[in-house]
Amino acid sequence: MFGDWRLSMETISREKNILDRIVAVRRESIAHRKRVLPDVALKMAVQKVGPPRDFAAALSSDGFNVIAELKKASPSRGVLRENYTPEALAPLVEQAGAAALSVLTEEDFFLGSLTDLKAARKVVHIPVLRKDFIVDPWQVWETRAAGADAYLLIAAILSDAALRELLELGRSLQMEPLVEVHNREELKRVIAAGARIIGVNNRDLRDFHVSIETSLGLVEVIPDSCIAVSESGLRTRADLQRLRAAGFDAFLMGEHLMKDADPGAPLRALLEPQGASTSTPAKK
Repeated sequence: MFGDWRLSMETISREKNILDRIVAVRRESIAHRKRVLPDVALKMAVQKVGPPRDFAAALSSDGFNVIAELKKASPSRGVLRENYTPEALAPLVEQAGAAALSVLTEEDFFLGSLTDLKAARKVVHIPVLRKDFIVDPWQVWETRAAGADAYLLIAAILSDAALRELLELGRSLQMEPLVEVHNREELKRVIAAGARIIGVNNRDLRDFHVSIETSLGLVEVIPDSCIAVSESGLRTRADLQRLRAAGFDAFLMGEHLMKDADPGAPLRALLEPQGASTSTPAKK
């Protein structure tokens, strides 16, 4: 079954890039789910959920603020963990020093679910980000109803109007989203839309090429008033030191942690003090 969705890169390039495929499948799924669970039911469910934890504050302390990501699989790497139990993994990364948690909830390409997010959030005290392909306000209501504290918005798949709408809706629900960009044009768009937490994804979702130079090339454009997050391809303490010195406030790490039997072990090794300064210079 897993092989059905893990397409070869040649097939992807012939039809459409993987990001387009994921969004198309996600929109079909949302259309079905909206018929089963209308907005009114979600809004009633939100009223029964406690207040969200402060995601922005968790990323604003001194030091290496790591968002540890839980995910079972990815289109580029296949299954990362056969034994994937979010309720067991989440406490391990929290105890290792994670500032926040990210949980993949996309079902078809990443084999995730909102059940994973709910299970993880119950056993930790740090904020939990929903990592998904959010394109519809209905998903923001669904996110809060599930108990998530924040959610991802990807500039590449959203118009300016949709980006503003989804930002404003989240704030009305006391959630501040992480808004992801891949290039300077997207960065200018999200700044204009009023994003307060900006993530630079070092992995191009169109071809999966990864380079932390993407983050280093964009950080100077991110306003000092925003929280800057570098995402993907981060493996060593030297990576974090270099990005922190450049002006990044937080770091999202997933595959490097998920490949270890105890994901807390590589995270703890990255965060252990080694005499290096972690102070943040001005971004400009």
